[in-house]
Amino acid sequence: MDLSNPQVLKSLLSRHGFHFSHKLGQNFLVNPTVCPRMAEACGAAPGVGVLEIGPGVGVLTAALAERAEKVAAVELDRRLLPVLEETLSAFSNVHVISGDAMEMDLKALLREEFPGLRAAVCANLPYYLTSPILMKLLSLRLPVESITVMVQKEAAERLCAAPGQRACGAVSAAVSYYAEPRVLFPVGRGSFLPQPNVDSAVISLRVREKPAVAVKDEAFFFRVVKACFGKRRKTCENALSSGLSVPKAVAAAALERAGVPKTARAEALTLSQFAALADALYGVQSA
Repeated sequence: MDLSNPQVLKSLLSRHGFHFSHKLGQNFLVNPTVCPRMAEACGAAPGVGVLEIGPGVGVLTAALAERAEKVAAVELDRRLLPVLEETLSAFSNVHVISGDAMEMDLKALLREEFPGLRAAVCANLPYYLTSPILMKLLSLRLPVESITVMVQKEAAERLCAAPGQRACGAVSAAVSYYAEPRVLFPVGRGSFLPQPNVDSAVISLRVREKPAVAVKDEAFFFRVVKACFGKRRKTCENALSSGLSVPKAVAAAALERAGVPKTARAEALTLSQFAALADALYGVQSA
């Protein structure tokens, strides 16, 4: 079954009485070159188990199953289960799991599905869930080597932005704290059925063995990052004072101790500077 052929795909879905859900952000890949590239990029190979979130009709799942030892695919939309049963019938190494990845114990799932295997994540993520899913995957410190996902082009730029770049934001800092991100390749809007109004890109997050910087309190570190970017047009001194409800004098003293100019703005700060700033403020608040 050539699922990259729009007519074949439409016929399949019609046969199963399936209608696209705008609420679930369903756009299925019909570009035959994308999924093999994603499967290769994520490291799918013998000895590797791949977790896929949102398999849709199974186009990427099949590309992964052809290469990986095993694929565990979590699908939220129960209407797609019979579709996947048909499209993936040739693969004995695929386990389709009905459920919401945002509600699941993913550590337990990986232990159960991939004992003795190296693990990776590969998915075509719904645009509306990109940041929540990625932050869950990263903050849980799952035993995976990489996360390879397709996301909206603008989201890819934000997620992979380096300090000093205009797209850099709180999510950029959070991702870089846990992983080494990079944009792999663009995917045009014409690669999907139905066609979305935006272009996409595939990104790779190479998960770090330990966070990029050491901090006294991780939760507080992220509060500081969020506060600084929450008022990104303001200086860090003003943003911290407003975002953390501390006197400007306290914010100014912390910035000085961290070696960060009072006039600096969030997008210019490196992770090391954010870490130093968070530790300086944490010490003041704890005193």
